[in-house]
Amino acid sequence: MFPRGILVSLFSIGLLSACSSLSWLNPFAKEDPKTAPAVLQNFTTSMSVKNAWTVSLGSAGDYFFSPAVVGVDVYAASADGTVAKINSSSGQVVWKIKAELPLTAGVGANAKAVAVAGQKGVLFAFDDLGKLRWKAQASSEILSAPAVTESLVLVHSIDNRITAFDLETGAMKWAVERPLPILTLRMATGITIKDQMAIISTPGGKLIALALQNGGLRWEATAAEAKGATELERIVDMSGAPALVGNTTCAASYQGRVACFDAVNGTAKWAKNISSEVGVAADERFAFAVDNTGGVFAYDINGGATVWKNDKLTNRGLATPTSFGRAVVIGDRLGFLHFLSREDGSFLARMPTDGSKIMSAPAIVGNNLIVQTKSGVVVAFATE
Repeated sequence: MFPRGILVSLFSIGLLSACSSLSWLNPFAKEDPKTAPAVLQNFTTSMSVKNAWTVSLGSAGDYFFSPAVVGVDVYAASADGTVAKINSSSGQVVWKIKAELPLTAGVGANAKAVAVAGQKGVLFAFDDLGKLRWKAQASSEILSAPAVTESLVLVHSIDNRITAFDLETGAMKWAVERPLPILTLRMATGITIKDQMAIISTPGGKLIALALQNGGLRWEATAAEAKGATELERIVDMSGAPALVGNTTCAASYQGRVACFDAVNGTAKWAKNISSEVGVAADERFAFAVDNTGGVFAYDINGGATVWKNDKLTNRGLATPTSFGRAVVIGDRLGFLHFLSREDGSFLARMPTDGSKIMSAPAIVGNNLIVQTKSGVVVAFATE
């Protein structure tokens, strides 16, 4: 993902220079001492976690990369065009190839194909041996990982166009273009697949579901509503890919809300006012969200009641959490992986990586967690 808050509009540069209250929108601004990351607190470790293996791929640069897990294999990519297949048990690199172009997003994968996005909206699909199957052209730059189904590769480009390509040939099957607000943030949102639907976070606070067969709109829900007098105040971009558990899907937005909906028809179940720049995690009991200050919240998945809040990770630039057994696992911008109790939010364990930002929600492979850092290190952690 590009540095937080770089804006897409004809007049965004002027807005950046005029804005002082949203200093994080300026990637060149010095960090305010008041927003320095919280000092990590001591606690008694009560969960066994160890580093299983580490593989270095290359920097993410100004983009957002997350690993994909298929069976026992992990697929990961980096900005220089590297794509690799890694055995999740041993950390052995099965193969490593170089795409024709630098990459802007990845990875989406299934047992048949691995998809990544290159510069200027070029989409690459490789087979499970690393051989190029096809490349195709999307309508504009792609910042979030492609979604791969049994027959399609779907991408969401920054012009708010969702395009489906045939998995076998790369031919475009359908495309849906949605309205684009005057001002948006360059954030990697995402696509979540449920049965024969794609559920997509879109700019302007909208969550939509499209039929995989033809791109037809199944439902649209308002996850957040714009408020305020200026265009900056009215930004309500969605954050991360929608979370899905059973027939419930949840999403979060910047300057908006965290909300859960019926995944079948889009009916709202509950919403809480919270501003978040990352996605939501969900399991059969809770939805987990992170606000812009670093507060971690657990909500009852059915009614939205706040179960607990952990405020000990302030300003640490938290990534999307993952629900993992008795823990909620969250990476931060200084490369630490935090294990919080799923029941009360207390600290269970903490593990370092390479000191650079953990890019996304940890991926789960059996009892292992896989994370990727901004510097391009893919790390596996084995747990009890």
